[in-house]
Amino acid sequence: MTPEMSEKAVLRARLLAARAALDAETLAETAASLARSGLELAELADASTVAAYVSVGREPGTRALLDALRARGVRVLLPVLLPDNDLDWAVYEGPDRLARAGRGLLEPVGPRLGPEAVCGADAVLLPGLAVDARGMRLGRGGGSYDRVLARLARAGKDPALVVLLHAAEVVARVPEEPHDHPVHVVVTPEGVVRFRTAGPTA
Repeated sequence: MTPEMSEKAVLRARLLAARAALDAETLAETAASLARSGLELAELADASTVAAYVSVGREPGTRALLDALRARGVRVLLPVLLPDNDLDWAVYEGPDRLARAGRGLLEPVGPRLGPEAVCGADAVLLPGLAVDARGMRLGRGGGSYDRVLARLARAGKDPALVVLLHAAEVVARVPEEPHDHPVHVVVTPEGVVRFRTAGPTA
């Protein structure tokens, strides 16, 4: 294990413990705030296709935002976890078209579009535990979204990369490894932070 990996493990444990202490009221308020801010986000305003994910547990809530984007006519893609931890994708067709999957995830039940489908997205919402002042994201360590970002890079695609976080999860520094890729925007209940303009600014 490299020093960076060890640092990441320590930081992940601290952040997950902080999330575990959040109460239901705070989680609900965060989800509502993120939905409002997400709909107003310049990076999502003109997007016709957004790759996103269904929040689970104490992750910052995405479900209200998914429904609002879909109601606006946006094609929302949701991930389907493959056995090798890569991600396939399917179109979000509403909350009643989600099924329980492994690791507590909720996945769309519609036709699978293939891992390359993400390359057609104008914006990608990435799950994360933290983002630092440089825009470096700390994920859970499974590597699924590292593959997504590598796939986008290979295809020459540069969609807006957006992370939704709880307010305290924008930190001074995240340990960085060579494969890590900075994001463009972080949205928290306290506001929006941009690290590099991706499309029009609000």
